[in-house]
Amino acid sequence: MRWAQAAFQADGVKVWLEPVKVPHWVRGEGRGRVLPSERTRGHTLSLLALGGSVGTPEGGLSAEVVEVRSLDEVVALGDKVKGKIVFFNHDMAKTEDYGPAAGLRTRGPSAAAKAGAVGMLIRSLSTASLRTPHTGALSYEEGVPQVPAAAVSVEDAQLLHRLLAQGPVTVRLELGCQSLPEADSFNVVAEVKGREKPREVVLLGAHLDSWDVGTGAHDDGAGVTMVMETARLLARLERAPRRTVRVVLFMNEENGLRGGRGYAQAHAAELGEHVAALEMDAGGGKPQGVALRAGAGAAACGIGQFSRRQHEAAADRVEGFAPDHVALRVRRHQDHAVGMSRQGTVEVEDQVALGVEAQLAQALGMQQAASAARARTPNWTCPALASSAVTASPSCQALPAGTHSSPRSARAFPG
Repeated sequence: MRWAQAAFQADGVKVWLEPVKVPHWVRGEGRGRVLPSERTRGHTLSLLALGGSVGTPEGGLSAEVVEVRSLDEVVALGDKVKGKIVFFNHDMAKTEDYGPAAGLRTRGPSAAAKAGAVGMLIRSLSTASLRTPHTGALSYEEGVPQVPAAAVSVEDAQLLHRLLAQGPVTVRLELGCQSLPEADSFNVVAEVKGREKPREVVLLGAHLDSWDVGTGAHDDGAGVTMVMETARLLARLERAPRRTVRVVLFMNEENGLRGGRGYAQAHAAELGEHVAALEMDAGGGKPQGVALRAGAGAAACGIGQFSRRQHEAAADRVEGFAPDHVALRVRRHQDHAVGMSRQGTVEVEDQVALGVEAQLAQALGMQQAASAARARTPNWTCPALASSAVTASPSCQALPAGTHSSPRSARAFPG
């Protein structure tokens, strides 16, 4: 935080810190082992506790494993789950599978606990693996017993599947997780004041926190670098953007979203003045395209609409989220986030991307960039981006195609 603040100051960008309270969760040591039986020898599992998990009882716990592939299957098994460790297996073979699998990770522990399970395991959310487990956050339901939960590597998940096909399997689980009193932290906020409409805000976001077991270089150091550099370049322009461009480096995105909620509370009086919000949180890979999802008018121009599952997932994270929000995001190499599937044809997608690029540049008052983008795109327009409210229900149009090229990098979410 202090580094980011100092970097903005060195670049001549106005910056300040906004306090937020964040959860203080400590992972501790974690171990798992398939216990030996008449059929098989013992095997040490490569695993990581899920973020926010409770620890196991002192000395660990041992229980038979029951394999499921959905939350509904847990309910259907009924008493067969009682006293067991529920193992959520899935087939995440491509990046688009991340969203559905993440739902199992987030809600799986409480679903298992409701059925009487004593623990939960899940196959790591990854399309490739070197026996490296992949952590991530869970969410305990209020009023439901909290059971320890961990992700196992893809290879060990496949092993569990094979062993369970042959007969009962017992796993010993030891997790030293604990939650301590909340800690004081900060969002880092910087801005370049607009020249014509300074009260209207275009927000550029990224998050400073990362999981303890990684470097955070891609998630989200790359995004932090992108938005900070954007602020630096805008501050050096002789002609400031039309609207205020505000950069927010959020704290606690990974396991609580306290930074995002804290910003919304601190700026409640001016949220209506936020005309667009773009977040960079897709790693530092090579941009491969732009995906745009919108509300009921999306089909008119070949844009994918939010699916029921995507809307529910977004509503869980963004208070007040509605199906007519617009979400624009970059598609990057090896990105595993929700909403990465291609919609419509390449031609439509490229046209939309360049049209959005032109409109965003226009909103920022970057006339030269807007003209350049508009010259390479057909007469595409989306009222949701052209209006002052990003939540307006779009009735986008794609008129006869002109020249177009590869889309640029951008990602936007509701303000």
